[in-house]
Amino acid sequence: MLWYAGLNYDGLSGSAAAKIHPATYCAVLLFAWSLLTNGDPVGFLVRSVQACPASLFLLVVALSMAAHIALRGASGLAGSIDTYVGPALLVPVMANLDGRGLRRMEQALHLVMLANALLGLAEFLTGTLVFPYRFDGAVFPTDTRSAALQGHPLVNATVTGLYLMALQAGGGSAIPAALRLPMIALQLVALVTFGGRSAIVACLVFGGAYALVQGLRVLRSGRVPLLGAGIFLVVLAVAPVAVVGLAVGGFFDKLLQRFVSDGGSANARVEMFELFGRIPLRDLMFGPDTALVDSLRRISGLEWGIENPIIRMVLYQGVFMTALLTIAVVLFMTEVIRRCRPGTALPVIVFALLLNTSESIAGKTTLMMKFAVLMLVMFRPLPPGDRVVPARRR
Repeated sequence: MLWYAGLNYDGLSGSAAAKIHPATYCAVLLFAWSLLTNGDPVGFLVRSVQACPASLFLLVVALSMAAHIALRGASGLAGSIDTYVGPALLVPVMANLDGRGLRRMEQALHLVMLANALLGLAEFLTGTLVFPYRFDGAVFPTDTRSAALQGHPLVNATVTGLYLMALQAGGGSAIPAALRLPMIALQLVALVTFGGRSAIVACLVFGGAYALVQGLRVLRSGRVPLLGAGIFLVVLAVAPVAVVGLAVGGFFDKLLQRFVSDGGSANARVEMFELFGRIPLRDLMFGPDTALVDSLRRISGLEWGIENPIIRMVLYQGVFMTALLTIAVVLFMTEVIRRCRPGTALPVIVFALLLNTSESIAGKTTLMMKFAVLMLVMFRPLPPGDRVVPARRR
């Protein structure tokens, strides 16, 4: 979508300002606006530090990494800003929103995810990508996975998987109870069109295990809701027929092809470890020459990506900066979770697993910002008397 807005975000050409995502600019502006309109800027900063210390720590580490990259003349400056500065500034702003503001954000989130899933299905059925992923304007004709509104299919799969698990775990109070199961089914089907193998497997395994545990709890309680039992029986009867029908219609063909031929993804997970032996230990500690790393990647056939963020970060930023940033990210995610009501384990576990299946947050991405927004609005503390029941417990 950014390409159609005149921004060459992922490419090599274009202005430096275009390499920063508009969402990051928005986060900076929102933080500045909150600071200036608060009436007590110093007090606002103090309260933000007290309420969100991990966000401040992530901001300091991100700016330190940006300075580290600039002083070395290395690549990845925009990534350090986009990936970490944006979420570090956005969380303190959201911490000052009331329940009404967060509810409106949740309603907007559901509409965006609904549109994203429907567009992904439409792209799959028509074979035409409305907003294909581009690099310097070039489209990859061999990548036929749906792109929808999130751009890269892997980002789409990660965000959809996170949203799907959040819905199943009972996140989101703004979505009507009657629409929760249909939305879960829609997101699961859309996930197939995005082609994220890890996301599909993780959602099926963890989502299935969660549903099984919740079902056993209901049975052990001896109080099975009649409506819930009826819905379960209908799903049990319709699901096999639907799956067979989709399989016969070729819905899973492209996905199965990606499992059969992974484009070298499995080999990349082996080859990436061999790069460490070709880089001096001192450089690995404090940051190798990125031009050398890029050359070694091309020689090893890893130009399309390194399949783990920590490995990628060590190779480009060194062990010291990677360790510091890893601590900051873990503390940041913990802080986000602590601001949520109980029930976040399922989406957080799946999200953490998916982050480690690609370069993800070691490159330039807005995944951390999307994680923070989704968790804070879907698992915001509810007023007394309001209770959201997980989808599989009804």
